[in-house]
This record gives sequence, structure tokens and C-alpha cells, in this order.
Amino acid sequence: MPIDSFNPDSVWRPFGAFSMAVVQGTGQVVHMKGQVSLNREGNIVGEDDIEKQVTQALENIQSVLASFGGCMEDIYSLTHHVTDIDEFMKTGHIRNQYFKPPYPVTTTVEVSRLYDPKLMVEITGSAEIPLDRFKEPDEIG
Repeated sequence: MPIDSFNPDSVWRPFGAFSMAVVQGTGQVVHMKGQVSLNREGNIVGEDDIEKQVTQALENIQSVLASFGGCMEDIYSLTHHVTDIDEFMKTGHIRNQYFKPPYPVTTTVEVSRLYDPKLMVEITGSAEIPLDRFKEPDEIG
């Protein structure tokens, strides 16, 4: 079963050994790299502001999915890595702007830090995009 990686131009460019998304099999299932609050230019959005960081991470996820014809409703699983779980728990109203029932399964883990100490949250997820909406990405690799 071939697996293709994809890095859309609509989000920041990877700087290490990872891809923004991976399409497995026929292209229905998309595994996404964890997103942090970097804008397209790779700058941190919302330093010291968990709400802005969660919003930017979710916007990045939405952008990656859109490049395949997907939407947030296609996500079935999310994992949050946060540096302060108490602060993160105050951001439920932001998630409600991006997700509607049935909500994706979600795991949230507090970590001591992310790769940059200014980052407060990293969110990764998997989605299944129906074949009638799925589109091949413009750029592979």
C-alpha cells in the first residue's frame, strides 16, 4: 500500500524529517503532522496566548485538509500536546468553532515543553475524506 507525503504551500514549510500530511492507500485516510501556532512564514502566532495558539494550530490543520478537499468534519482523531493543561482546558469554546457533533476522539497530554519554549500547544489528527470530495494534492513530497 503506497504512502505519499504532502506539504501544502498554504502552511509553513517543514524544517525537519516530517511531512505536514500523509495519504495512505487510496487517498481517503490522511494522517497529519502535529500543528503548532506557526503562520505560513514560520513565525509563532500568539506568544504567551493559548487561545491564539490553539486557533492558529486548528487553522493550519484546516488548511492542510482543504488541500485534499477535506474539512474539519472529516477528522476522526486528535491528539493535543500542551504545556499547561489547565490553560488549555479554557479553550473549549475555540474548538467548538471548528468541530460539531459527532466530535473526533481526542487525547490531551501535558508535556514539559515543545520544540520551541514559546509554543504552548501542538495538535495532530487523522481524517477520512470521502472519495467523492478527495482530490490529489498539487505537490507531493
